[in-house]
Amino acid sequence: MTIEKHKLLLVDSYDSFTYNLASLCRLAIPNCSIYIIKNDTLTIDGLRPLLKGFSAIIIGPGPGSPDNARDIGLIRDLWNLAEEELLPIFGVCLGLQSLAIEFGATLKRLHVVKHGQVSRISHTGQDLFRGVQDVHAVRYHSLHVELLPDGDIEPLAWANDELENGVVLMAAKHKSRPFWAVQYHPESVITEGGGLSVVQNFWDLALQWSRRHGRVPQPLDSSAWQILGHPWPHIETCSIPTPSSLPPVVTVVLDLPGVSASKVCELLGVNDEKTPFALLDSAAKPGRFSIIASLSPSSLQILHSIGDAFVTLKRGNHVIHEMLGDSDIWSWLANFMRSKKVRGGIPEIPFWGGLIGLLSYELGVHSLSVPLRPNRRESNKHRDVNMVFVERSVVLDNTTGKLYIQSTSPNDSTWLNDISATCMDYFSHQSPPYRVPQVPAGSASVELPNKSRYISRIIEAQESLRAGDSYELCLTANTHLNVRRGMSTWDRYKVLRQTNPAPHSAYIRLHPTTFLSSSPERFLSYSRPPESLCQLRPIKGTIKKRPGITRAVAERALRGSCKEVAENLMIVDLIRHDLHAVVGLDVEVKQFCGIEEYETVWQMVSVIEGKLPSHTANNEIGWGVLKHSLPPGSMTGAPKKRSVEILQHLEDQDRGLYSGVFGYWCVGGGGDWSVTIRSCFKHEEDDASTSATDEEHWVIGAGGAITALSDPEAEWDEMVVKLQSVLGAFGAAKPRC
Repeated sequence: MTIEKHKLLLVDSYDSFTYNLASLCRLAIPNCSIYIIKNDTLTIDGLRPLLKGFSAIIIGPGPGSPDNARDIGLIRDLWNLAEEELLPIFGVCLGLQSLAIEFGATLKRLHVVKHGQVSRISHTGQDLFRGVQDVHAVRYHSLHVELLPDGDIEPLAWANDELENGVVLMAAKHKSRPFWAVQYHPESVITEGGGLSVVQNFWDLALQWSRRHGRVPQPLDSSAWQILGHPWPHIETCSIPTPSSLPPVVTVVLDLPGVSASKVCELLGVNDEKTPFALLDSAAKPGRFSIIASLSPSSLQILHSIGDAFVTLKRGNHVIHEMLGDSDIWSWLANFMRSKKVRGGIPEIPFWGGLIGLLSYELGVHSLSVPLRPNRRESNKHRDVNMVFVERSVVLDNTTGKLYIQSTSPNDSTWLNDISATCMDYFSHQSPPYRVPQVPAGSASVELPNKSRYISRIIEAQESLRAGDSYELCLTANTHLNVRRGMSTWDRYKVLRQTNPAPHSAYIRLHPTTFLSSSPERFLSYSRPPESLCQLRPIKGTIKKRPGITRAVAERALRGSCKEVAENLMIVDLIRHDLHAVVGLDVEVKQFCGIEEYETVWQMVSVIEGKLPSHTANNEIGWGVLKHSLPPGSMTGAPKKRSVEILQHLEDQDRGLYSGVFGYWCVGGGGDWSVTIRSCFKHEEDDASTSATDEEHWVIGAGGAITALSDPEAEWDEMVVKLQSVLGAFGAAKPRC
């Protein structure tokens, strides 16, 4: 006899923590099936026939207000089910607020919002808190409710914010209906005491109520599956066989003292500005490998702009457009890489060959189904996908000094031997000191964003935070530079590399775009299958190195800052959600707000890892995580979709490449992508328009995470400081406001 699993329905209000809550429910209720729907996917009449199949409903958190129909969808109707339709419901955050106001409570704004902050929760020790001791819970809310005296909703827990907000309701239940809810976030990574045990208590209460009322969930019929979709977690399988007939990677290993990535680039022809080139450069610790693409006129460049029904394929001057058909660019690239698999590369080398390039911020915005600006083709000429397929590469291990010269092309021994001989000849002799060019002072004119407008947008952003629409908004703006010609883009990169060395630097020249980066932040790396491990490393919190700023001092300053820790926590919880959505349950925070030493700064870095269940066949899981996780949460805020919608209104232009990612997808299945910050880029058409004045036009994006605690003037100053790390490569390190 088959025992029917308990089925839960989780109503998602477009939040960025929903899958964390689903994971918590699976831990509390082992082997249950969880179906997730958006709050506006169905009407209550469409959902009502399906309710008999569920043991309970979870109403998740979300942006907005419980008195706004757009924000809560059918949630209000769930609190008003007829007696014969009732089933246990557990609400979180927006869930508690909607429950309370439906039964007469008053909705108010907090005087001091609580976004990513931990509070001690006092409770009755009953119902949801039976057997629960101390609770220290994470709060993400700017709204709260005040209950009617002797009303239908009974308080179970509260936080005392003292002079800030007074006593704030943190948990409640309906006196006669099977409804319970909490205001805080039990699913947050640092909630202690009020997470798993509270959900387990809800489940016990739900089962008790169902037994008393004789409620037994019924099997769902076949039509229900078509409406609800697959239960979470649902892992797409994609197992590509690896026959021995796959072409091998051929590698020559050289041990050359004094080898440098910059000089190898010059030996491979980077100084010829008319040719494509790609360098992913670990220019500072903790980076290790520098990856240099050795491109030829026949190397395939892949370009795509959102809205186009085709992908552009270029080999030298030969250009074709291939229709996407029913596919999208993500699927097209995945299918392309399936045909490029190889075997036999050195396992510890992260890149054997494959795709290297740039993905724009708007590519991620489009994936969220957020409308793009109608005039974006005019203001942003850069392609949303600009990548090159690399068959020949040189990888430098900056730790050991070993050089790995590789090719995935058949019968390529001549090139391997020639490059090996060239490198051995150069680095075996004492070479002259490597000199970085001097940038002429005053060679660039800098157009900063309009300060008053930027500050007004910060104030608008904070109003959205107070209204409950977001917990954090990463507001940005473009700075434009007109630069006198005379220095090559490669020389400018070498200056940038010296003045702001970073572990995720890059020089990518894939016409029509030239891109220079000194990014400190890895976004996502994934190891080769089988059993790929996905790792994300968000940075929130930075202190510049200077005399007296030791690790201990940096740790006290960063980890002691409520604002810095709250920003980091929000992104950690958001990333956990993104990973849970793709890989299922196995997501772990390996490091929370750790202090790491970089070349010029101390930074507060968290590390989140996720992997598929053992023996699950999906060789492209890393690519799936990348697609699902863009744009980077550290560059948007949370909840991500609502935050991006707000930012589309607050910001005047497309971000383009800024806030997107750059990196590689290896033919062996691994990948590594960095956040496009501390970067600049130019477009050939912009160059052509300024040729009469003998100038180049460059764009640098910068901004900051706006919270309720932000000071607008300080945020402007921080944005200008971030610009300076890149402006030094143009002889304009101190822009005027």
